[in-house]
Amino acid sequence: MHASLPPGLPIIPDGPHEPYGFSMAADEFEAAVQDALDSIPAKLAEAMDNVAVFIEDDYVPGPGEDPDTVLLGLYEGVPLTERDSWWDAGSLPDRITIYRGPILEICSSREDVIHEVAVTVVHEVAHHFGISDDRLHELGWG
Repeated sequence: MHASLPPGLPIIPDGPHEPYGFSMAADEFEAAVQDALDSIPAKLAEAMDNVAVFIEDDYVPGPGEDPDTVLLGLYEGVPLTERDSWWDAGSLPDRITIYRGPILEICSSREDVIHEVAVTVVHEVAHHFGISDDRLHELGWG
């Protein structure tokens, strides 16, 4: 956990790191994710509840999913807008995963990576607040 993260938002790197289209050290990629999280306005960061942020190399499609599925990030959990009074009782943290490989694959520079990480983090955090993919696309965060 990084001292600059709001409480409840740890970054947990996972898996071996392989080279992709653009090369960036794992710690530099993690710093880009940290910077994106730090850029979330304080009031929004404080409103986030029970969320863990992970970095993994690649998304592995589950059974029944298209094996060619490529994701830059994924939100798994119950959005704040859908939680009821019983939600807290034993609920696991929501999970935001940022996928290093696909982001590096589509980027051609460090600046591209930093931008794509920031957009991906905002996109996944928005899902935590109950904002749909359709609405995010309308807003230019798709």
